[in-house]
Amino acid sequence: MADADPVVIEVALNGATAREQNPHVPRSPAEITREALACLDAGAAIVHNHHDDPMFTVSGVHAVEPYLEAWEPVVAARPDALLYPTMGAGARGIAIEDRWAHVEELARRGLGGMTLVDPGSVNVGLTSDGTVPAAAAPGPYQNSFADTEYMFARSAALRAAPSISVFEPGFLRTALTLHRHGRVPPGAIVKLYFGGSLEFGLPPTERALDAYLEMLAPSGLPWSVAVLGGDVVGCGLARLALERGGHVRVGLEDHGGGRRPSNAELLDEAVALLATLGRRPATSAEAREMLGVPGSPGGRP
Repeated sequence: MADADPVVIEVALNGATAREQNPHVPRSPAEITREALACLDAGAAIVHNHHDDPMFTVSGVHAVEPYLEAWEPVVAARPDALLYPTMGAGARGIAIEDRWAHVEELARRGLGGMTLVDPGSVNVGLTSDGTVPAAAAPGPYQNSFADTEYMFARSAALRAAPSISVFEPGFLRTALTLHRHGRVPPGAIVKLYFGGSLEFGLPPTERALDAYLEMLAPSGLPWSVAVLGGDVVGCGLARLALERGGHVRVGLEDHGGGRRPSNAELLDEAVALLATLGRRPATSAEAREMLGVPGSPGGRP
């Protein structure tokens, strides 16, 4: 299948998923290193992970050191690997310079090639059983227009490609407006996040996907899909996305349901779906060229 059209698969290794929820989830830096390398070998082009700093914090600051410990061996073995971190969700009123400092430092060191841009604010945490974690209840995850402009501008200055999170349609409209005005840097990929057992945004349906794609079409930006609190392959959304020219994200950060798969199993399911459509996973090097990541062969300067 060497000539089959490649698809960018991202694996979100852990997120806030605890071992009590799934014993397979990697939590320590050494575990993240092993899992990242295994996923890159098995077909992933992008790896995303959190470490054990809580998402909802008073200061909004996430330490950079656990990322360095996990990522440096990955980049040493796979220099083309595309990696990006998270940032604190409960950082209401905290300066973006503080919340995004670890993202900046990783990009400054040239690790992973990507940054994270969340271009909006959202209430997130309500689950289908009607409960909200105590830490999520007091207020929304906030990113102002000024915060969004800062993240894009610093990504451009650092020559890093932004992973643009879309939790709600307004996130996408903001990103597309800035893109039209030349303020989204090269290498960007739009991540369309659909709500499964997490009750936010749009549900993982064909009409919801097509509504996003109607907005996206004029931009030409590459995009992928994920279901937070669900199964992007099992629910059929991944197939719909692949048939429409998109990419896909899997992993234990997102997965919800009755079974307890490993990241390897979820990745294998995505790769098997690609095969049924005559497609194949892109390597990290191919993904860099496809997205136009700065500093990559074929990437914009």
